Amino acid sequence: MATNITWHPNLTHSERSELRKQKGVTIWLTGLSASGKSTIACALEQSILSRHLNAYRLDGDNVRFGLNKDLGFSEADRNENIRRISEVAKLFNDSCCVTITSFISPYKQDRQLARELHERDGLPFVEVYVDVPIEIAEQRDPKGLYKKAREGIIKEFTGISAPYEAPEKPEIHLKNYSGASIEDSAEQIIEYLIEKKFI
Repeated sequence: MATNITWHPNLTHSERSELRKQKGVTIWLTGLSASGKSTIACALEQSILSRHLNAYRLDGDNVRFGLNKDLGFSEADRNENIRRISEVAKLFNDSCCVTITSFISPYKQDRQLARELHERDGLPFVEVYVDVPIEIAEQRDPKGLYKKAREGIIKEFTGISAPYEAPEKPEIHLKNYSGASIEDSAEQIIEYLIEKKFI
């Protein structure tokens, strides 16, 4: 860790929120690959933007093309992936952006660290569990990843050869296999955000 650095104070979140006329919040979607996280996140972002609020989606695949392109899928790299995204999400949140993250984020400890990072600075954090049984995720398999994992081509694949630790008390639990549409799932999140006065 660097020692020759100095923290420069910023506006407080409440000061920035007053100037921007908007609050920040991080909405953390977690679930298996092919659970529908990214699709729901896209619909949610569009819905929030249509309300003339600032929103931005951080997607698990997309950030690996840039910020996290040096990371693989070992447990240590997955941990670092989530640590970096937690820090980025916190910055977006502090800037009064509705920050939507869609990451498998399989480990409870990593998600808890993301939550604590936000809570230390008084920034709201909403965990959304996009719940799909592994059998249904495998049937969907839009990228063919489960098939490759079963064949041993992809190592350490969540749900097959690496664990997924489901959230125990998420703020929102979406059962994305019970017939609800993508729009319904996004609306359920919107309703929660309105109820809590985050938007």
